[in-house]
Amino acid sequence: MKNLKKVARDKAVDIANALKEKGYSDQRAIAIATEQAEKWYQDHHDQRDPFKKNKS
Repeated sequence: MKNLKKVARDKAVDIANALKEKGYSDQRAIAIATEQAEKWYQDHHDQRDPFKKNKS
């Protein structure tokens, strides 16, 4: 999750917290939240890659 852009990471945290409240384990909630945040980012932003680019 740390490699996501801030806006996508914030969305993933919101999703993960909601899943935790519904009884999901941490590991499962993070996996689902990361996937859903990536999809959300791609659907709502011009830039399609939700991950940060590594500068060399």
